[in-house]
Parts: sequence; C-alpha cells; structure tokens
Amino acid sequence: MVPNTDDALLTRKAVAEALTAAGYPVASATLATKATRGGGPPYAIFSAKALYRWGDSLAWARKLTSATRCSTSERDAQRDAG
Repeated sequence: MVPNTDDALLTRKAVAEALTAAGYPVASATLATKATRGGGPPYAIFSAKALYRWGDSLAWARKLTSATRCSTSERDAQRDAG
C-alpha cells in the first residue's frame, strides 16, 4: 500500500513494499545494502530500526528513473549529443 502523506514514517520493509506498489520495484535487502554503502534514500534510527520518510523515499526512486524514451537508441543519441 502506498502511503497517502509524504511525512509517513515507514520501516525498511514497508518502504520496499510501498515503492514496489508505486512502480519502483526494490527489495528491502537492497535498501539495507544502500544504508551501509550509501546511495539509498535518507533514513533515521528509532529504537534500533531504520525509519524512512515516504516523501524522501519516493523522491529518491524518481531521481533514479530515466526520462521516457521510445527506443533504446535514444539513450545513445542523448549521450553522444551531450
């Protein structure tokens, strides 16, 4: 289930489930790895559990998503032009 407010605090498992339901498939194990290595959404610790703000998590997923394209060759053309 996708939270209805950006300020909702979710456990790592709940964030993975909500992001997947929103169309961004990610495993809680991936979030755990990113929490140790970097590159994941921001989180806070409460009572030894990681808590993620829904709005931050969704923004993180959106930032990692490419622009829409109609063919695989568009990526190459954009890279070569840039």
